[in-house]
Amino acid sequence: MSENTENGLPVIVGIRFSKIGKNYYFDATQIGDLKIGDHLVVETSRGWQLGELTEIVSDPEVRKNASYKSVDRIATPVDLLKHEELNKKAEEALAECQNLVRDMKLPDVKIITAEFSFDETILSFLFTCESEDVPSLNQVKKSIGKKFSVGRIDFHKIGPRDVAKFYGGMGACGFPTRCCTKFLDRFDSISIRMAKTQGISLTPSDITGMCDRLRCCLAYEHCQYEEALKSMPKRNKLVMTPNGQGKIKDIAPLRECVYVQLAEIGIKEFHISDISDVKPMREETKPDKPAEGNGSERPPRRNRNRPNRKKQ
Repeated sequence: MSENTENGLPVIVGIRFSKIGKNYYFDATQIGDLKIGDHLVVETSRGWQLGELTEIVSDPEVRKNASYKSVDRIATPVDLLKHEELNKKAEEALAECQNLVRDMKLPDVKIITAEFSFDETILSFLFTCESEDVPSLNQVKKSIGKKFSVGRIDFHKIGPRDVAKFYGGMGACGFPTRCCTKFLDRFDSISIRMAKTQGISLTPSDITGMCDRLRCCLAYEHCQYEEALKSMPKRNKLVMTPNGQGKIKDIAPLRECVYVQLAEIGIKEFHISDISDVKPMREETKPDKPAEGNGSERPPRRNRNRPNRKKQ
């Protein structure tokens, strides 16, 4: 912690309160030595919470201009025991809520998880819904309130990517842990254009993740491909290579290479520094002039609108 308090800068840490939540920053200057994975108790806009330390901010510019709430304390064994009890209580609330949704015949709504705030004043449910128009959950909220005595009950809709992050498991690419569960803390916008730019097959199974949305990894190298493509020739362009003239069939932007179809050799790989443009030959032709005196020229046409002059 001594390195983090150098130059009198505050110690800013990132704390995560749920599996699919983002990092929230707090001032831990008054706390002793901290390490990633520690559990801390803090006061938030949603009451007191117990979260996991996931980041210690090292950027001096961020710390210099920081203004965050202070961390109250490192979680004690009593705090951790209470947190476990709240998790068990949240499982009961989750089962109760799922039964109510099923009994009220709300097939589009799927309750994912439930969570009590550390001071037991707020009970929050995360759910997903296939349709954009979310059905009313007021009756579910009233029934839950009769069984669990809390100050407030909240329902928060999450997207399919958040659901995949919550459940975890193997990625569509075969990676043992999905990227969203392992290290992604936010979901950037992904478009089909990213796959086209990188020359990736547009077959749905090749570009779709376990969440049935475009894979997050399509954005990982997109900027590098866009920059590399600026210096690459287009496909189907005629170029001159050390082995003769050919047509570009495919490109490898990151390696700055092209695959050229040669007449007697086939497809061969070349670095872009080994090829040059082929300039098409243009023949300059002059229009034929009619022969003199062959009668092909027509006499000038008389202007019929011009009045005839009478002789004086």
